Amino acid sequence: MGIDHIAVYVRDLEKTKDFYLKYFGGESNNLYHNLRSGLRTYFITFEDGSRLEIMHKPALPAGGGKEETCGYTHLAFRVGSRGVVDELTARLRDDGYPVISEPRLTGDGSYESCVADPDHNRIEIVE
Repeated sequence: MGIDHIAVYVRDLEKTKDFYLKYFGGESNNLYHNLRSGLRTYFITFEDGSRLEIMHKPALPAGGGKEETCGYTHLAFRVGSRGVVDELTARLRDDGYPVISEPRLTGDGSYESCVADPDHNRIEIVE
C-alpha cells in the first residue's frame, strides 16, 4: 500500500505548475482537458516518485485561506539539509511568496519552514 498522489484545485493552473517545477524540481505530464466539464489537470512527479495532481475547474470558489481549518493542512517536501531549507525559504521570500513560518527547529526535532504556494496552500520545507 502507498499513496499514489495528492490532488488540489488551484485558481491558476499554469502558475501553480511552474511553482512546483521551479522550486521543488517536479516534472509535469501534458495537460489533460475534459471538454465536457472544463476540468484541466497536470500530474507533477517528484524525484522520489511521489505525485501531486493540480486541477482547475471554472467557477470553483476560492479556498486555501491563511486560517487553519479542519482537513488538508499542508504538503511537506524533504530537501535534505538545514542549509537547503534556509536557502529555499529565502529564495521563495525574495520571489514574493509568503513565508508563514521561518526556518526553525520544532518541538519534535524537525528543522523546517512553512511557505505558501500561489493559492496560499501551506508548503512545509523540511530537512
